Amino acid sequence: MPAAPSSAIRHEADHHAVLIVGAGAAGIAVASSLLARDRSLDIALLDPADVHYYQPGWTMVGGGIFKAASTARTMASTIPAGVRWIKAAVSRFEPEDHRVILGDGRALSYRQLIVCPGLTLDWKAIEGLEETLGRNGVTSNYRYDLAPYTWELVQNLREGRALFTQPPMPIKCAGAPQKAMYLSCDHWLRNDRIGPVRAQFFNAGAVLFGVADYVPALMEYVDRYAIELNYAHRLVAVDGPNQRATFVRTLADGTTQSMVQPFDMLHVVPPQIAPEVIRNSPLADSAGWLDVDPVTLQHRVFADIHGLGDVINTGNAKTAAAARKQAPVVANNVLAALGLQSAVMAYDGYGSCPLTVARGKIVLAEFTYGGKLAPSFPRWLLDGRKATRLAWWLKARVLPPLYWRGMLKGREWMAKPTRTVQEARS
Repeated sequence: MPAAPSSAIRHEADHHAVLIVGAGAAGIAVASSLLARDRSLDIALLDPADVHYYQPGWTMVGGGIFKAASTARTMASTIPAGVRWIKAAVSRFEPEDHRVILGDGRALSYRQLIVCPGLTLDWKAIEGLEETLGRNGVTSNYRYDLAPYTWELVQNLREGRALFTQPPMPIKCAGAPQKAMYLSCDHWLRNDRIGPVRAQFFNAGAVLFGVADYVPALMEYVDRYAIELNYAHRLVAVDGPNQRATFVRTLADGTTQSMVQPFDMLHVVPPQIAPEVIRNSPLADSAGWLDVDPVTLQHRVFADIHGLGDVINTGNAKTAAAARKQAPVVANNVLAALGLQSAVMAYDGYGSCPLTVARGKIVLAEFTYGGKLAPSFPRWLLDGRKATRLAWWLKARVLPPLYWRGMLKGREWMAKPTRTVQEARS
């Protein structure tokens, strides 16, 4: 019998009980949480990357506390034993046929699909930015290769204007733009450079931080570092060689005006969007994000699809802490959809943002949907509304090993779901 044509082989379906798209924090964590519940599950994980990054550590790299290499491991070393890693990217979703199409034309079918490819940093949205990143004093802690350059610039800046930007929401880790600023200013303060170095924060939003309870503690450090706050300012262009940044300012009456600011150092946080493969798929909402129920994390249209991590359209903060709480919920609910678990569990919107206001001090913001405070510790031990050394110790010493040895291994310390959907909605 003659061999089948290569095209026929390429399009032959490859089936898995559970298919996971994306091997970042969310994808690895949910795979491990599934296996912790049922070691016999047939799971495949799709991701073309060779390296897995601990992205929450990049702020600390930019502040001279961590080395960049400590935040990276080979992808192969993070894939859970028993999970098939398919080193490829998705080019198309075909949810009506319960399959995805890969870049090389292969088709993978599934009983349950988990979608967690993260988000896309839209560097191109700011004119001239890509050409000058990593030189001319332009940097960003949102890239592994640039975070060390941030620290280099901070150490070398003796005087001049340091601009820090924050784009419109949503973005991953909403506190990260100002974390970079506080750690930089702390270094300048310790070296008597506040004054000669003038820090300015240009925020596209209208408030310093979205949960008001934490703002007073942050304002203490804004005042300590003499930071100039500028709200409703969106970075639209960068002229690196001439060290000029162009902002569009939205006025109270809704009109806008353009303004150019000189800089000696510019820390940029780019606008952030859902990956193109999600935006152009039947899985997206009108804004391009993965459309899921905020409590069950099940897709609103396709019952055999769940989502978690930065790609979903829920109102929680896009942080690794959120993914840590979402992964067990999705694992449980996927098993329920497979008929292997009875109760459907609820996600409450938990997110956490350790705001590094100084070397050795952190404001530990923890909250659920609607900005409701959700502290993990009693206030007599750790009051997240204040800058504390204990919160710094957690960020610097506890959270990295908790990520690598806990979250990515399916160990759900302080993350196991406790409420059913029925209880959450009653």
